[in-house]
Amino acid sequence: MAKMVRKADLQQKTCATCGRPFAWRKRWERVWDEVRYCSDRCRTSRPKAAAEQS
Repeated sequence: MAKMVRKADLQQKTCATCGRPFAWRKRWERVWDEVRYCSDRCRTSRPKAAAEQS
């Protein structure tokens, strides 16, 4: 059986839009380095200046 990891022990990042911290998710396992936003809402409401730089 796999060792359980507490939510507090997971990696965290800060959302580029709202500035809130968010934790690693299994869904983001392969693309964790590319994740910048905590949710779809923040991704779609990102500032225009950030969208032009990408």
